[in-house]
Amino acid sequence: MARPLTRDAAGLAPLARTRVAVVDGDLASTRVATSGVATAGGEVVAALAHADAASPGALRGAALAVVDLPERGSLETIDHLVSQGLVVVATSGAGSVALAVEAMRRGAVDFVLKPYTPDALARRLAPRFAEIAERAADDEATPEKPGGGFDFDSFVGSSPAMRALYAEIERIAPSRAPVFVMGESGSGKELCAEAIHARSGRAQKPFVALNCGAIPRELMESEVFGHVRGAFTGASEDRAGAVEAAQGGTLFLDEIGEMELSLQAKLLRVLQTGEFRRVGEARARVADLRIVCATHRDPQAEVLAGRFRQDLYYRLHVLPIRLPALRERGSDVEALAQAFLTRFAAEEGRAFRRFSDEAMRRMRAHDWPGNVRELQNVVRRAVVLGEGEEVTPDMLPVEVGALNAVRSFAQPAVGEADIEPFWISERRIIEQALVTFGGNTARAAAALELSPSTIYRKRERWAELDGAA
Repeated sequence: MARPLTRDAAGLAPLARTRVAVVDGDLASTRVATSGVATAGGEVVAALAHADAASPGALRGAALAVVDLPERGSLETIDHLVSQGLVVVATSGAGSVALAVEAMRRGAVDFVLKPYTPDALARRLAPRFAEIAERAADDEATPEKPGGGFDFDSFVGSSPAMRALYAEIERIAPSRAPVFVMGESGSGKELCAEAIHARSGRAQKPFVALNCGAIPRELMESEVFGHVRGAFTGASEDRAGAVEAAQGGTLFLDEIGEMELSLQAKLLRVLQTGEFRRVGEARARVADLRIVCATHRDPQAEVLAGRFRQDLYYRLHVLPIRLPALRERGSDVEALAQAFLTRFAAEEGRAFRRFSDEAMRRMRAHDWPGNVRELQNVVRRAVVLGEGEEVTPDMLPVEVGALNAVRSFAQPAVGEADIEPFWISERRIIEQALVTFGGNTARAAAALELSPSTIYRKRERWAELDGAA
């Protein structure tokens, strides 16, 4: 028997075996799948035909299902298994990209083209087994909220993108190395920094946040390092800066790309020597802190443009972590909106309890360029200006759901008929790449210079757009 791919951190013993159900009407295919599951370190606990998959107790506690799709009618099995909370990996010998896309749309996390070898299937399953193990550990340590979802510090959301973020925070938090948080404005970079601090060995020490984009340049050095009396006009007394205030703990430097190059050099010295000086002071002080920084810009592009020191970038970019945009988080929009509604209704003394179906449909379809901050502002505005127990579409800003309004026109104007939304062209390119590589998402992603997770997220978005059209 092949050696299992899933091992513990020391490589000495296999991790707990993932329980797998194989849904395939062909006995030979079931044997190949069973071998692939075993090679990946899993255990087949049920081998079923499609007609039996919905039978009570048939899944025997499986966490993942390998489902063959001989025809489109068998897609209903995916609906049932996803509704039961199983991770679904679809397979098919049909070779249809449309079938693969529909499987992903219904909740499958991967699509494997037949025929495949046990080793090939194992390579696709092993990462899924690892994700299931991580999720189980997260769920055990993370209490479920009464209203659904999971509580991870101040974050709200249990989408795959956020679960992956939570797991990454758990992994990097115990380290002493600097962390570089990247993400669009409003995506929660400070919450991420706070969560890293709370799970670090410095959790009992201060967490100090400084927004470099909100401080006048002439005051930035004093804010970061402090100053002594008489150092400059108006310096009437000694004052500690953020570095000193965060002693023993964590200093979060938001929008670090706004820091001047001369000050970046002094921050680099802190990282290199562990020492700093207040403005106007001769003696050096010891800096014992962990630095977490963030930016909404592309840091490598900033380095190439000469706006960010390359040596500082390499010192800070030790543990990079990326926050997903709200448009990549699927159903988290609904959970976040409801959490904000409950909070703001209580703060403002309003009776709001829910969103109407149409209001929520528009919110789910919106791209949220301002991310969570934009959603928060939209809900607060509805609570303050609206009346009643239910948020209705007329209480939302006109731009929320505007994309759907554009699609509602029956006929395009003359000369516009050949213009299509960018996402349709993007979808056609990705689907053609999948055809070229026989449905192999990883190879298609590599050829397109994308990550496989990006393709999965785009498929989810396409499904939302199709459903809203």
